[in-house]
This record gives sequence, C-alpha cells and structure tokens, in this order.
Amino acid sequence: MNNEMKLEFDAVSENEGFARVAVAAFITPLDPTLEEVADIKTAVSEAVTNAIIHGYAGWSGDELGKVEVRCFLRGDVLHIEIEDKGRGIADVEQAMEPLFTTRPDMDRSGMGFAFMEAFMDDLDVTSEPGKGTLVKMEKKLGTLSWSEDEE
Repeated sequence: MNNEMKLEFDAVSENEGFARVAVAAFITPLDPTLEEVADIKTAVSEAVTNAIIHGYAGWSGDELGKVEVRCFLRGDVLHIEIEDKGRGIADVEQAMEPLFTTRPDMDRSGMGFAFMEAFMDDLDVTSEPGKGTLVKMEKKLGTLSWSEDEE
C-alpha cells in the first residue's frame, strides 16, 4: 500500500468535501473505526475550510489560491498537513482560542481549531502573515472499537 498522498486544489468551498473524502479513502485500507473516520473527516473539513475562508479572504491575485493536503503514515499514526499560501495568521495563539474569528461577517463560529484539537491526537499550526499557514495534525489509528470496549 502506498503510504503517502498529496493533493492540490483550488481554494473554493466545493473542494472541501473532496479533500475530506480523499483523506478518508486514503485510510480505508487500514480498516479504521467509524469514529476514527468521522474524527479525521471533521478535522480535515475544518482545516480546509479555514484555508479557503480565512487564508484567501479578500484574495486579489489573478489566479485562485491553492490548498495542499498531504497525508502519510508512520506505523499506525496518520499525519495530515494542510497548507495554504494565503494571508497567514498574525497571532496563531489568538486564532486558536475558541470562538475567535476573523470573519464574523460570514457567521463563522470560531471553533475550527478547537474541533481539530478535539478530534485529533496532535495539532500544530505555523503561520506567517503574507506567506500562508501550515496545519499539521496526527491521529493514532487502531483504537478499540465500541464492541471491543464493551468486553
């Protein structure tokens, strides 16, 4: 099985679902639990949506911005990297606070990073204004399923 995947797509909201399903398909051969798949899909959805909505807000380039998703496996740990080359984040610590949003005009809840943190085992965000943002997430696969947990 190939242990790496790389996708690059236009930063448009229609591609969020594509990224979510592609990452879920990538891990399917590992026989993840439904809970693991749901957690991963939610985290990917939040990260990609952040890149599109916040990373490229007010983007005035001639071309659409791009979002890159990279996944790889090291043993039973899934590593996901989601990167944009957009506006970047001036204060990552503030951006990661629950309910903080730079887009209140779009009724954004400000819970994206909080959800990523809750659903993944590790989250690291690096960003530089004017250069973009890199979100790195990890999830250990192979947790007990609910039926095994009941025994």
